[in-house]
Amino acid sequence: MKAMSESSMRGIFLSLIVLVSISFIAMQNDAFAENEVNVKSISFEKSTIMEITNDGEDEVYSIRIWLGSDQSFESFKTESGWTGEKTPQGVIIFTSSEPINPGETVKFGIKTNEAKPGINWKALDKNGKQVEIGKSIPGDLGETSEVRKGESGIFENSFFRIIPDKPNAGGDIRVTGDNFASSQEFEFFINTKKIGKFETDSNGHFMTTFQIPVNQKAERVDFVIKDEASEKKISLRVGDKGTLIPESEIIKLTIKGIPEVMYRGDFLEIFGTAQPGTAVKASVKNPDGDVINTRSAEVDSKGNWELEEPIIVPLDTPFGKYTAEISDGRDTITKTWAVESSKLIIIAPTDIKFTPGETMKYNGTAIPNEPIELVLRDPLGDERISDIFEVGKDGIIEFEYSTIANVDKEGTWTLIATQGKHKEFIYAGLGELPTIPVNIEFDKLNYKNNEDAIISLTGKPSDVLSMLIIDPSDKPKGEAIQITIKPDGTQRYELDLDGYSSGIYSAVVSKGSAKSTQTFTVGLQTGSGDIKISTTKLGYEPGESILILGDTKPNVLLTITLIDPDGNEVKVEDSFSNKLGKITEESFRIPSEAKPGTWTINAKSGSNFYNHKIDVTALKIEGLVISVEESDQIPGVGKTVTIRVMGAEQLVVIEIISDEGEIIEELRFPASDEGNVIQPWIIPPGTEPGTYTFKAEDAFNSAETTYDVN
Repeated sequence: MKAMSESSMRGIFLSLIVLVSISFIAMQNDAFAENEVNVKSISFEKSTIMEITNDGEDEVYSIRIWLGSDQSFESFKTESGWTGEKTPQGVIIFTSSEPINPGETVKFGIKTNEAKPGINWKALDKNGKQVEIGKSIPGDLGETSEVRKGESGIFENSFFRIIPDKPNAGGDIRVTGDNFASSQEFEFFINTKKIGKFETDSNGHFMTTFQIPVNQKAERVDFVIKDEASEKKISLRVGDKGTLIPESEIIKLTIKGIPEVMYRGDFLEIFGTAQPGTAVKASVKNPDGDVINTRSAEVDSKGNWELEEPIIVPLDTPFGKYTAEISDGRDTITKTWAVESSKLIIIAPTDIKFTPGETMKYNGTAIPNEPIELVLRDPLGDERISDIFEVGKDGIIEFEYSTIANVDKEGTWTLIATQGKHKEFIYAGLGELPTIPVNIEFDKLNYKNNEDAIISLTGKPSDVLSMLIIDPSDKPKGEAIQITIKPDGTQRYELDLDGYSSGIYSAVVSKGSAKSTQTFTVGLQTGSGDIKISTTKLGYEPGESILILGDTKPNVLLTITLIDPDGNEVKVEDSFSNKLGKITEESFRIPSEAKPGTWTINAKSGSNFYNHKIDVTALKIEGLVISVEESDQIPGVGKTVTIRVMGAEQLVVIEIISDEGEIIEELRFPASDEGNVIQPWIIPPGTEPGTYTFKAEDAFNSAETTYDVN
């Protein structure tokens, strides 16, 4: 977003804040005493100051503002601690890690292409739930602003639709809409004839049913929603009087995807069936019987419906029994479930969908005072970032990854959190809404051929998965096995291994184009031969991944352990050698809070073992530190390296310079709250081999390092 000039913006911003503060302190307007959030604004030419005051009981974490269709934002400025982002749709989203608490105020400065624009706004809580919505008309310097709340409940982005979109005279229609004023009454017309009225809920949403008069002519008409000040309309053609649907063709109203027990942080895709051409509305009540959420969905021509956005159970959801009432206008059903607390790892993304180039953030809780491993995988299953760190006594988890537009794959990203024997999968979307992928886990690595392998699967409720076993010769073993996922999104399958010969197998589970593969072994034994392992380098920094390579006898079971300088086992993994006796293990990483010194990697099989020593250096975060390490090859893109910057503040500028002094590329990234930037960089095709300098600079310090491109 382009910034205003320093001198003009500072002068306007400071003078407006002073005038606004004096004006607002003097003004006592009881008309807005009941509003949870009050927005007032004042303008000078094309510059406007907005003052948002939280007069309610809920904390406000985000403010969204937008203009009319012929207006646009040119620049904006935030108070310290707040960030702003302009979306491609022209909406500015202001967010902060610290909320606007009840009784507090925050100010934003904006510059627009026209003077004194009407500014639509919406205040959201930390779960993205609407607290208040409204429109503010700025006043001139020295004047108070006009705040439109209750005057007109129809905004620029208000919309509604008619279901079915080919209605008939005498037939029922479902009318549903969003982004209207909350808890306000509106009237519904066909042309100039009033058909009825309805009221929006606390989120500005509504869904209601009206009947088209029997004597309505078969012609194009305007369906109109009005309040005292404005209206919204859509035009559709009304057909002749329709015929009733035969009872035999009526599809039963159902809902799926809601398990009997949920946990905080759970990811849900809700869907079901209903009569084609209609719509369903779901209202959710909390343990106290209060309606806390409403959702709607259209039914397709085959009688299927699905909520447009998946649901993540908020981390602060109260425990207890919840009820959903689902209606299609003809039938109503209820579904109950309990939110319980037995999960030990509870992590959720801060948003269900992130924009490419945005930082993906996760937070939650885990078992206190124990190490946890977090691995973030992209939609192709490739690891983008991982870490091992000790969870503090408060159990709080915070994790983030800064994505790169046009590089990081759009789709469903999976964060895998592992703490001892506990493992959780957390989903978020990049550039699109996420879907529940197919996942498969075995209860152990190696089995005897008279055992059953216990397989845990996750996926979309009621999906039918296909599982194919690949034998040691890379051929399918038998026919594909069909497995149906239970309503809670999980399934347990016992694979009979009778008749399996010794060797290394793979289980491939698929649903459409979604696929997951897991390796398991049968009949492998610990070895009696020598073991030798090594790493690709001898020195590591905290946070770096470790590739372990080695040799021993073919098809041998091993246990690999990472040990810190104090003799503590940081991570233990079961592994094996392949049919050529080669060992490859890439699941280890130096923790980000690693103690410097000599670390040990121990590979053990039976009575045989081998210790490999590596040096871990300390990261001195005094000023700026930058390092560069080789990363995975990205199919279709090329070779990449990972740039790590630590000890940074605010915006970090990274220059990549050739040995001839030419700046190959300049990158810009905001530092995380911990002062870190971790970013992959694609080495441009045709880059000449040589030593390249990576220079990082923030507002206070600079640092550089070199990397050899071969």
